[in-house]
Amino acid sequence: MRSALAREERAAASLLGKAIDNSQVVRELDPRSGRELWLLLLLVSGLVAGLVLYAWPTLELRRTGAAKADMSRERERLLEENRKLRLEKAVLEDLRRVEGIAMRDLGLRPPTGDDLVVVERPAPPLRPGAVASGPEPGRARN
Repeated sequence: MRSALAREERAAASLLGKAIDNSQVVRELDPRSGRELWLLLLLVSGLVAGLVLYAWPTLELRRTGAAKADMSRERERLLEENRKLRLEKAVLEDLRRVEGIAMRDLGLRPPTGDDLVVVERPAPPLRPGAVASGPEPGRARN
């Protein structure tokens, strides 16, 4: 048994001790490897394209929903601002307030009878066809 072990050790030592020269080995390219690489590339690009075509509309829907919510909030804010501005306009247009400011701050006084001037409104112009057709119904002739 010893001799068998000794022979195996010598065989193993002789295998490890040999130097192998691979400098003369020429590697040949496998023509199938290029095709496999292109096939793999095509498969990956197809998967990426499918993922993009699936995810893009979903992301656009989310973005549109967020924009809609922002616009709704902006609309509510603008409606509230419009309501406040209309209320402020009504307060500022109050004739009693304007009269008080005119008398107090500007020193104006109410007009007397001599200062009062009445301006009459002119009669509205006649329609072009009204002269030829006669007086309007319901109006008396002069």
